[in-house]
Amino acid sequence: MSYEAHFRVWRGDAEGGELRDYQVEVNDGEVVLDIIHRLQATQAGDLAVRWNCKAGKCGSCSAEVNGRPRLMCMTRMSVFTPEETVTVTPMRTFPVVRDLVTDVSFNYDKARQVPAFVPPKGVAAGEYRMRQVDVERSQEFRKCIECFLCQDTCHVVRDHEENKTSFAGPRFLMRIAELDMHPLDAAAEVGLTRSSSAQEDHGLGYCNITKCCTEVCPEHIKITDNALIPLKERAVDRKYDPLVWLGNKIRRRDA
Repeated sequence: MSYEAHFRVWRGDAEGGELRDYQVEVNDGEVVLDIIHRLQATQAGDLAVRWNCKAGKCGSCSAEVNGRPRLMCMTRMSVFTPEETVTVTPMRTFPVVRDLVTDVSFNYDKARQVPAFVPPKGVAAGEYRMRQVDVERSQEFRKCIECFLCQDTCHVVRDHEENKTSFAGPRFLMRIAELDMHPLDAAAEVGLTRSSSAQEDHGLGYCNITKCCTEVCPEHIKITDNALIPLKERAVDRKYDPLVWLGNKIRRRDA
């Protein structure tokens, strides 16, 4: 079954823009990205949109569809009624380059600020051995495709531009949690406590666990429950639990 859908697509650049109306053909089984491509081919040849795999694995086609951060290639037209207006806008949290393309360099800056995995001493690369039970907790986080939808929907930076300098966002706090759970990460041996660093250097305290990041994750990663809350708990334990504080003192003295 084919029908004519009413699309509203944001057109513009860093200087400003507007929503423009289009009537576009929709066929069975199509996704929003299909319609955007048809719009490019038939009515708006200069429409800028970023995409790559069209399989929900590259994270390139992130946008906001009817106000919700989504991957356009994974948003089926069947979730909308033929009478419904489908509004497509760029991710609001990041500066617009043109049309649906945004400048996501903020995320790469934050990625560079997260200390990398610290290999254990005396074990050469390729000789690491871990039991599956020890990596199960952090393995979930490796599914991240870096679509940055979680970063886009996080109100800490979405509604407060001034927080961007001190807040890494859920994607990179999850990266810190992953490293903190890694059975071979030897950060503590070089004086780096990852949970404390998350709090002091990457703004973990700004997160108030609304779970909006989890709700928009296309890989269904439980970012809040499995990464951010445990990271917060470890940061609080290390700072305020007297037994943990005493144990850290004893360990440092023995070292």
